[in-house]
Amino acid sequence: MSQVIIIGAGISGLASAALLAREGHTVTIFEGRPEVGGRAGSRAYGDFRFDTGPSWYLMPEVFDHFYKLMGTSADEQLTLVTLDPGYRVYFEGQAHPLDVSADRTTNLELFESVERGAGAKLDAYLDSAAEVYELAKEKFLYTTFQDLRPLMTRDVLSQLPRFARLLLQPLSKRVAHTVRDNRLRQILGYPAVFLGSSPALTPSMYHLMSHLDLSDGVLYPMGGFTRVIESIADLATAAGVTIVTGASVSRIVVEAGVATGVEYVDRRGNVQFYDAEIVVSAADLHHTETTLLKPEEQTYPEEYWESKIAGPGALLLYLGVRGELPQLEHHTLMFIKDWQQGFDAIFRSPTSVPTPASLYICKPSGVDPDVAPEGFENLFVLVPIPADPTIGRGDVDGDGDARIEVLADHVIRQIAEWTGVQDLESRITVRRTVGPGNFADDLHTWKGSALGPAHTLKQSAFFRAGNMSKKVKGLYYTGSSTIPGIGLPMCLISAELLVKRLRGDTTTTPMAEPLQSLLAAEDRSTVTDAGSTGTHALASTASRVWVAALTAIAHAKAAARARSMEAEATDDDAAEAHEVSRPVGVLKKIVRPAPVVQVDSVVEQPESTSRRAPEALAESAKTPLVSPADERRPYWLAADYNPDEVDTPHTGKPYWIDDETDESLDRVPAEDER
Repeated sequence: MSQVIIIGAGISGLASAALLAREGHTVTIFEGRPEVGGRAGSRAYGDFRFDTGPSWYLMPEVFDHFYKLMGTSADEQLTLVTLDPGYRVYFEGQAHPLDVSADRTTNLELFESVERGAGAKLDAYLDSAAEVYELAKEKFLYTTFQDLRPLMTRDVLSQLPRFARLLLQPLSKRVAHTVRDNRLRQILGYPAVFLGSSPALTPSMYHLMSHLDLSDGVLYPMGGFTRVIESIADLATAAGVTIVTGASVSRIVVEAGVATGVEYVDRRGNVQFYDAEIVVSAADLHHTETTLLKPEEQTYPEEYWESKIAGPGALLLYLGVRGELPQLEHHTLMFIKDWQQGFDAIFRSPTSVPTPASLYICKPSGVDPDVAPEGFENLFVLVPIPADPTIGRGDVDGDGDARIEVLADHVIRQIAEWTGVQDLESRITVRRTVGPGNFADDLHTWKGSALGPAHTLKQSAFFRAGNMSKKVKGLYYTGSSTIPGIGLPMCLISAELLVKRLRGDTTTTPMAEPLQSLLAAEDRSTVTDAGSTGTHALASTASRVWVAALTAIAHAKAAARARSMEAEATDDDAAEAHEVSRPVGVLKKIVRPAPVVQVDSVVEQPESTSRRAPEALAESAKTPLVSPADERRPYWLAADYNPDEVDTPHTGKPYWIDDETDESLDRVPAEDER
């Protein structure tokens, strides 16, 4: 069992903590803000409650898989409703919007009604999207890329020409080959924004995203994403995780190339030290590398970021509006006619704020009565703008920086004009704005980006930043800055990839459900180091093989430009079997625990064999503090308590398991028996 520190209590930090605790580690999360959630936070203004960030529940099977790893399910944790229409789209200069259905057949009919022949073309497009989506889940999303040999399978290698086209051709070009009508092109191209990019910069591999909204449909968790975060935090605390809020990590402490803990500032402004054998940063990777580490300890120094492309920044508006707004659906998009000009303003240098702008509106009050008082609507508005903190910060009731508030005024007028709600501005009773400056200052995001590094070719898959430091042993990363990428589903997968990395698991498929701890069968240090050195060379070599293969194919493609764009291999991938150890304390069903336990930001260091604090921090490390650390379960304690399975006192506390009989003990075993 290892002492693990996780920096940041966003969704990836919470999910990582939950899985590692179930694995058998002692886990403490340090969160600088007073509440958990990170970008996926919650704000209340009077009787209005706003989700502060993510609002699209896509890839539902990824959420369900995470819950099942923890011994429960999405059905047990959430109340999900299907949105129909999935979303509405307004187009500049067009009198009527288009409604995208929850049903694929209806969407085919919609495309056909706009452009003759577009229905059949969309059908083929979605077939391809579904195939690539399943391939991505089987081969590319659930791998650490620590060893690329598992990717060198016959079915993958046989499709290298197709992969080359999907990776080297931009999404905008594939969409243009599919439909002619600009409105339909925008519907198919917009998913690039979910990836923090533009259709012209995003590889056409990501046309798989259209499978999610046009075929699968869009869901909404009642209670919003605040409920999703609460459920994951509940599972983490039930597994034994300690969440410490108001504790801002200021330095990752490294001794002789090994992470030994973190230095943090508590609520009283005092510097504290907490030691650990494993440090995981779920904070923004740029902040982690360039602020929390010394230059010689940085895998991704400032010069690395100079050549990278940040995802867009965002102007956010949280609006409480009197009266109903039937002109808006739960999800509403507004696209300007020349949206490429809008993307160029965001991604090209020098940047500028597009006006008018393509934007997104969420109206959860249409289905969720708990987010607004009766007779009012709750609106969340997101406008993609350049990732530039100098654009400014937002605030309440127009008190943000002047440029932010002027832009917000323009956006409110644009919504009113495009939807025909001419009195919208006068009906606003709550107004809160957020700008790139808020993201940079409050969440430490790179350049004030709302999402993270954009999903361009050079920032996707094995080209994206990895989840382990190459300079500091025992330091790992999780979240949207690293693999697999942007979005809540990707953050959940990144938590699973952390467990895989620590295990030395190089498989490409999701882990078996529920998660079975390997710690009872192996020494943690062996598992932690497994594959962390020797496979770097293999992964690097395999990466070069892939790049060389794709480059060669690209040249061949240029020489044979007349070949059909539709020639595609259709081999199916067989899922790889994943061996797991014998179950220990398997949970049938988790009863919802009490709300998140938020501890004061001064925490007692549990007794352990981990390294002691450096001399400079010795005094702060000696401070007597209070913590439930002495109740945490060592690695051979059952992962979860279930009175239906094991005859133990119904205290809900962890219990010891006999290795050979699988029976619970009525005593605490001696040290040499553990």
